[in-house]
Amino acid sequence: MKPDTQQSAVRRLARIEGQVRGISKMVQEDKYCIDIVRQVQAVKAALSGLEQVILADHIDTCVDHALSASDLEDRQAKVDELVAVLGGRKK
Repeated sequence: MKPDTQQSAVRRLARIEGQVRGISKMVQEDKYCIDIVRQVQAVKAALSGLEQVILADHIDTCVDHALSASDLEDRQAKVDELVAVLGGRKK
């Protein structure tokens, strides 16, 4: 993972961690259910954004490296990984 991507991921994870703690507090304090659900949706969106950042970095580094190398098995493995992750197919 590129250093800037790693830093971005760590920042995003810290923010998500804070959001999850906030949700836990809301549940413990018996806050309004819809308010809790909205916060859960915000965490899901934040996780989706994190996933996109990490996948983009993976494609820019690992996949690009494999596709430009001569190892056909490695190329196929990277393509299979992406298809499994993006398509939901088990590897």
